[in-house]
Amino acid sequence: MQNRRSFIKNVSLFSLGGILMGKSDLANASIMSKFLTSAGKKFGLQIYSLGKELYENLPEGLQRISRMGYSTLELAGYRDGKINNIEMGEFRKMTDDAGLKIISSHMNPPVREYNSSNKGAIVDFWKKAADDHAKIGVRYIVQPGQPVTRSTEEVSIVCEVFNEAGRIAKANGLIFGYHNHDMEFSRVVPGGKEMVFGRRAFGRDMPKGTEVIYDGFLRQTDPDLVIFELDVYWTVIGQNDPLEYMKKYPERIRLLHIKDKEVLGQSGMMNFEQIFVQAYKNGIEDYFVELEGISSGTQFEGVKGCADYLLKAPFVK
Repeated sequence: MQNRRSFIKNVSLFSLGGILMGKSDLANASIMSKFLTSAGKKFGLQIYSLGKELYENLPEGLQRISRMGYSTLELAGYRDGKINNIEMGEFRKMTDDAGLKIISSHMNPPVREYNSSNKGAIVDFWKKAADDHAKIGVRYIVQPGQPVTRSTEEVSIVCEVFNEAGRIAKANGLIFGYHNHDMEFSRVVPGGKEMVFGRRAFGRDMPKGTEVIYDGFLRQTDPDLVIFELDVYWTVIGQNDPLEYMKKYPERIRLLHIKDKEVLGQSGMMNFEQIFVQAYKNGIEDYFVELEGISSGTQFEGVKGCADYLLKAPFVK
C-alpha cells in the first residue's frame, strides 16, 4: 500500500500532466486535487440518519455512503440478531463490499423502567446483543435511550444495570457505552417524582443531594466497564457545554456524535472547530455524524452535505 508521501507525489505528477495535456485533463486534475484534500480523513455515519431511504436499495445505499467519504458506520435498528430485519452477517457483508467498517451499534433494552423484577430480562437482552455483535466484529454496543430516572435512587439502579451490561460486553470482547440526548441534563433529588429541567433546576429550593442525571451516570458507573458517547448537539440543547464535559471526563467520553440542528455547520449553534480540537487532544478516534429530519431535500442529500462540510473543514484531520 502506498504511503501518503508517495500518493501526493503521484497525484502531483498526474495533475501536472493533465494540465499540459488540455482542458479535459485539467478537469481531471481538479477532481484529483479535491480528493487529495480529504485523503486521510476518517469519519463515520450513524445509519439512523438515513431512515427508510437506506433500505430502498441497501447495497447501493452503502456504496453511496462510501462515495461521500464516510469510512465507518454505527448501526441502528438491532432486534433479535437482525438490523432492520436483515441478518447481521448479511449486513456486515454488504458493508464490507462497500468498503465500510462497522464500529458501533445502537440498541435499547425492551423496557425503560429498571427495577429488581425486570433486571434479569434486561441482562438477558444484553447477553444476546453482545453475542450477536461480537460475531460481526463490532467494537462498541451503545444504549441511546434514557431509562426512567425520576430520582437519585432510580439513577443508581440504572447505573447498576449499566455496569452489568458493561461486564457482559467486556466478556464478549466489546465495550458498552451510553449515548445522551438533552434530558440527561435534568436534575433529580432523593425521593423525587420527576426530572427538573431548565432554570427551575437551579432554584434555591432544590434540596441537598440534587444531582444532574448525566453526572450521576458518570459518577456511579465503573470506568472499566462503561464509556460515554457524547452527542454534542443534544448537550447544547440540554443547556450545557460539550467542551466542559470533554475536558472534565477525557477518559470516559470515548465516542462522539457530531450533530447540528440539520446539516453540519449550517445553524450557527455549534462550535465544531473547538469540539474537534478537544477531541483530538483527548485522543478520541471514532465519531459519527447523525442527521435527523431536514426541512428540505432527501436524507441522502443532507448526509452528503454533512460529509462535504467535514471534508472541507481545515480543523478536521
